Formats: sequence, C-alpha cells, structure tokens
Amino acid sequence: MKGLWLENNQLQLRTDISIPEPPSTEALVRVLYAGICNTDLELKRGYYPYTGILGHEFVGVVEQGPEHLVNQRVVGEINAVCGHCRFCRTGQPTHCENRTVLGIVNRHGAFADYLCLPVENLHPVPDNVPSEVATFTEPLAAALEIQQQVALGVNDRVLVVGDGKLGQLVAQTLALTGCELLVVGRHREKLANLEARGIKTGLAEAVTDRAFDISVECTGNPEGFAIARRALRPRGTLVLKSTYAGNISIDASSLVVDEITLIGSRCGPFPAALQLLATGQVDVQPLIHARYPLSEGLFAFELAQRRGVLKVLLEIS
Repeated sequence: MKGLWLENNQLQLRTDISIPEPPSTEALVRVLYAGICNTDLELKRGYYPYTGILGHEFVGVVEQGPEHLVNQRVVGEINAVCGHCRFCRTGQPTHCENRTVLGIVNRHGAFADYLCLPVENLHPVPDNVPSEVATFTEPLAAALEIQQQVALGVNDRVLVVGDGKLGQLVAQTLALTGCELLVVGRHREKLANLEARGIKTGLAEAVTDRAFDISVECTGNPEGFAIARRALRPRGTLVLKSTYAGNISIDASSLVVDEITLIGSRCGPFPAALQLLATGQVDVQPLIHARYPLSEGLFAFELAQRRGVLKVLLEIS
C-alpha cells in the first residue's frame, strides 16, 4: 500500500508498505480522508523521534472487524491503551503508561491506504455528516477537552490566541458556552470565518493585559504564549493546546506571584464532537483550504506549512 513515511525528519511517499494485519482486538480501516495537523508538521520538525506513517485525523471504512462495524464509516480515538496500568484503572486512558498513539508514538498512522486501531477506539459516523467533515472529529474533540478541564460560564472573559485550524475549532466550541469571548490572530481573512458566526475577533496587538479570566494558546509559538500569559488577571487560567517542536522561555516568578493555573490540554470526547458536527453547531467547511490525493502528499505537506493556510486534506481512497 501507499503511505507517507517519516524517518529522520524526512518525509517520503512509499508504495511498498505492507497492509497491516489487525490483531483480534483491532479493526482494519480503509482510510477515506485524513487531515494534516500542526502536530504532523511538528513531528517532521523533530517534536518527537517518530519513525513510520504519519497522520491521526481521519475518517475511514471498516473492512475487517466486528460485524456491526464492517462497511461502516468510522473515526477513531488515537490512543491505543493497555487497560491495566494505573491510569487506565482510574479512568484516565489517554495517559496510559503503555499506550501507542496513531501516527505519533509506536503506531502507524492515517496517511496510508489502511490503518489499524482497537475496536473500542472506533466511533460510527452519523449518516448526515460528510466524510470531509468527519475528518475534523479528532481536533474538534481536542477543542472540547477544554470544557472537561475548566469550568466556563457567561461571566468569564476568555481569550483565544491563534486563528489557525485549532484556534478556529476552539473558538467555535467555547462560543457555545456563552462566555465573553475574544479571538485574536494575525490573518483578517481567517478571523472573518469567526466573525461570520458572531464571534468577536481582533488582531493580536490589541489584547489588553491582565483583562481575562482564561486564555487559550493555540499558536504553538513563544509569541502566542507570551500574549496569552500577559492577558491573564491574577489567578487566571492559561490553557495550552499546542505542541512545540522547540522550547519556550517563561517568567516563572510571574506565574507564582499572580497564582496562574497552567493546564495542558489535548485529546477529548469523540461522541460530543460527532454530535456537534451532526447538528451543525460547529461549521468546519470554511476551514478546508485544499484537497490532494495521497500521491501528491509531499506537496500537500509543503502547502500545509505555509503561513495562512488552514486545513489541507488528503484524499486516500
């Protein structure tokens, strides 16, 4: 089968990869679409020493697995867990000590004709959700994780820093809480997507320092972190949604003096994400910048790295 293979920070299109053979607890999924994520770009830059097929945002059709799933469109949670470590036993499987992670840690990913995942990770896609839209389930679930970690209400002033792919999804999900929301970025055409949904936006330079209860950093760069940090009032909460290939410098003393809560946030609830897509409460269509067949995957990656580009999808089959 074909697949985009990462090794020593070099990406190549291979055509000699064996179709995976799923163990008894897993299903074989034929991938329909897969989305290029910032994490994929960071892996290519050396964020984590991964070798194998990249990709973790996907929708596909089950070809081998339980009868009730065969020929069904599915999306899949990316963490394959052991079920018996302390985190699995206490209901925190995304932190499983023995986990593999689709296209990220010791498990081949979605930028290929086929992938394998545990059956328990798979979620059927509602009939009214187009396959392209379903590709956004994983990042939308990650955006919803913020609400699992932080209590949000109508009296909270919330800042989202970043108008890219993840920032757009975070903003749409946070807007549903009724909080007083501001999204800042550097691309007026991206911010216009949110303004069309009635979400207040602005340029990053306009952020008022020490004015927000919660800030969410979605840029993955030190400048975005600095904006999100200085926007917080004392005892505010800073949520980090981005992965960073490099290190960032922080003023630790200011975190102590202002008693800032710093929260890392990643994987989230798939059923809730699928529900939002099925009901149209989140609109992802304006976020699709381009579509390319897997055979043009290397060019698609180059495009995805360009400033101002939103989601690039790979059409696998």
